[in-house]
Amino acid sequence: MAVSIDRVYQKVLALANKEQRGYITPQEFNLFADQAQMEIFDQYFYDLEQFKRRPGSEIKHADLGDAILEKIDGFSKSRAVTDQFSFANDTTFYRIESVHLASGETFTVKTFVEKVTIEQFTQAASGSLTKHTHERPVYRFKNNKFTFNPSINPLGDYYCYYTLKPVKPNWGYVVANDKPLYNSTASTDFELHISEETELVYRILVLAGVAIEKPQLVQTAAGLVTSQIQQEKQ
Repeated sequence: MAVSIDRVYQKVLALANKEQRGYITPQEFNLFADQAQMEIFDQYFYDLEQFKRRPGSEIKHADLGDAILEKIDGFSKSRAVTDQFSFANDTTFYRIESVHLASGETFTVKTFVEKVTIEQFTQAASGSLTKHTHERPVYRFKNNKFTFNPSINPLGDYYCYYTLKPVKPNWGYVVANDKPLYNSTASTDFELHISEETELVYRILVLAGVAIEKPQLVQTAAGLVTSQIQQEKQ
């Protein structure tokens, strides 16, 4: 379930206007909303790596990792890719998760394809002892473009799992009596999990406080963000 852009906007306005701390325009809010959403989204992957390093026997940590994976799951995609395939023109692309060699219409996974550096890739291509085989292919990913070794594999097709970016949120409105009124048909909700509503509000307040030069608002909102994160990780 998505997070209502209007609910977040109304909460942000209510908190920002408390004690006359300043007004946030729709244009400012939309900029802050996009940045806040991406900050939270980026944090998923950092937190997931941290949880992976913790002992696997701790059920609590496993639950936290599962919760993050659930939040990311809706952004996960997969597709067959070829040598020199590029995501450069795909504005929704975020990151590669893994690449596999697969075969058949159902893309039955045969083997994991290792990602290597440009130097390793070049050495493997030129050295007979280190040259990669059909059974042990590798790839490099630079400027959003794949290069595979071997480039064509008779054992199957290269298949990648990747993550999309959340759609840019937008609080759409019409002007009536010189005031902006919410227009749902011109709006785009946040794509994050519904549980992120509170953190979105706090993070937007931090960004807004900087923009309108209200250090007290920044301090208050930053404290709320920290408390929210600590509570989620307990």
